[in-house]
Amino acid sequence: MFHVEQNGVFLMGNYKENIELILATLPDKPGCYQFFNDREEIIYVGKAKNLKKRVTSYFQKEHLENKTRVLVKHIRDIRYTVVDSEEEALLLENNLIKQYRPRYNIMLKDDKTYPYIVIKNENFPRVFQTRNIVRDGSLYFGPYASVYTAKMMLQMIKSVYRLRTCKFPFTPEAMAAKKYKVCLEYHIKRCNAPCVGLISPEEYNDQISEIKDILKGNTSQITALLLKTMRRLSSEMRFEEAQNLKNKYDVLENYRSRSTVVTPSLHNIDVFSYDENEEKSAFINYMHIGNGAVIHAYTIEYKKKLDEPKTEILTLGIVEMRKRFDSNAREIIVPFMPDTLISDAVTYLVPIRGDKKKLLDLSTQNVKQYKFDILKRSDKFNPEQRTTRLLKTIQTDLNLPVLPMQIECFDNSNIQGTSAVAACVVFKKGKPSKKDYRHFHIKTVEGPDDFASMEEIITRRYTRLLEDEQPLPQLIVIDGGKGQLNVATKVLRRLNLFDKVSIIGLAKRLEEIFYPGDPEPLVLDKTSETLKVIQHLRDEAHRFGITFHRNVRSKKQTASELDTIKGIGEKTKTILLKKYKSLKRLKEARIDEIIELIGKSKAKILAEALNLTITNNSKIYENSNSKSEKSVGDY
Repeated sequence: MFHVEQNGVFLMGNYKENIELILATLPDKPGCYQFFNDREEIIYVGKAKNLKKRVTSYFQKEHLENKTRVLVKHIRDIRYTVVDSEEEALLLENNLIKQYRPRYNIMLKDDKTYPYIVIKNENFPRVFQTRNIVRDGSLYFGPYASVYTAKMMLQMIKSVYRLRTCKFPFTPEAMAAKKYKVCLEYHIKRCNAPCVGLISPEEYNDQISEIKDILKGNTSQITALLLKTMRRLSSEMRFEEAQNLKNKYDVLENYRSRSTVVTPSLHNIDVFSYDENEEKSAFINYMHIGNGAVIHAYTIEYKKKLDEPKTEILTLGIVEMRKRFDSNAREIIVPFMPDTLISDAVTYLVPIRGDKKKLLDLSTQNVKQYKFDILKRSDKFNPEQRTTRLLKTIQTDLNLPVLPMQIECFDNSNIQGTSAVAACVVFKKGKPSKKDYRHFHIKTVEGPDDFASMEEIITRRYTRLLEDEQPLPQLIVIDGGKGQLNVATKVLRRLNLFDKVSIIGLAKRLEEIFYPGDPEPLVLDKTSETLKVIQHLRDEAHRFGITFHRNVRSKKQTASELDTIKGIGEKTKTILLKKYKSLKRLKEARIDEIIELIGKSKAKILAEALNLTITNNSKIYENSNSKSEKSVGDY
């Protein structure tokens, strides 16, 4: 069997170390956080656009307000729930504050409710904003994080549809008796006057159906109709009407205030999601939904003792969480069906789309985040464990016979065959070992032949390791496709290393991994840790090789005719190049300037070697000890 490890609110041992560990692994995502004291009470609830930055700020600075200092002093643990946006965090924060009344929130938060948009259950339904939910069959959409958002939504709806705003009951009997008459709203074209039969119930209800779609976020059909109408009006030169429709179209397209804290009709529902890791741990996230809002959110961890199926673990999680939170919900949303149903009176649902699917997605996001946080904390607490886990992942993903404790990667660098060099970088235990990096000058290859260059450096590298009896890598990565991999494989076979060392090639364009003799490449997930390590190897080999190549090329470019002139040393060369920058400018310079710069004797040697033009009245001939000095042309 197995035992349960809870996502504990109260951490044992040194709480400061535990809080530091939590702070180090907080996600950079929006969410709602709760602070707990030593009596297992929520003392503060807050929202954050970025959980890591916001929560960490409480512990990184000296707070001016005494209340905040006291709050931080009493924090013993931190919990949080990840959501999709800051608006959702605000709604969840409001709900938790109302439920738990945290001590340090009471004076900071009022008890207002957030606005909804309601479609009333009546003849010719009205659509308006409200804060009060009445269970009379009306449809409520929201809650909206701000009154402004709700008003803008209503304004957009009223600009597209001419709905009634009066509070008359509009009973069939009263309408048949013609007790109503048109009002100002009709005359200013804001209402189609259903009270006097100027629009049929069917037409009016068609508009209400479209409004429901808009409020649910299903605006594609509406916008498509508006776009079609706009184009028709434009073709008929009715540009003012087309512009009005365009304004409505833009409002619909830019509407992004849809909340995953969904319509209040979703009430008293339990939501469960499931995930697991390779360390035989299973994680179950639980959310309880009431009036369209998240009431409870909690994650537990199960440690497997045997290879229990996930359907069995999910069943135990459902029983555990419903008992703990005293839930009597008659509908349970799950990612898959559990192996045992707790009661015939409870309905299980695996949603595919719609609001309930969004709730399941939110729960899934939280269970994955919790699993990721556990992994990060474990890695920070025990780096050796992280290294072993990473190497095992690489071994599994690449199907290697042993753990790749040492990985070597090779890369060639040349420009049109000149200054050809290569680089070998070495990773030990998944990390760069820069003292083991090696450069290679290509000695036996002329011209831009990457295959021959790769053959040379692989041969030189592993012949040297064998001669010096140095440890061999467990994995070789070739930065290139099938061609370069085949060449490197041929060298390993020649050195009798093919059965001792694994080798792969990494294609540059699609990040495909090739194996010797296998025409089909392996394509890893872009988020795979294995692919990230291999990409790091490739990028490091490229960087190291390019840097060396630039240095070699730079030295060749600074070499000049001056290096071959006997009597012109490095110091003189430096002085000349610093002054004239290039050999061309030096040859165009006046000899008098050169004499002043390096002296007569060296100027004479330079002029003779470079065939500089020298006039007879040049200072180079002025010598008090010798009046018969020849010109350079006489030598």
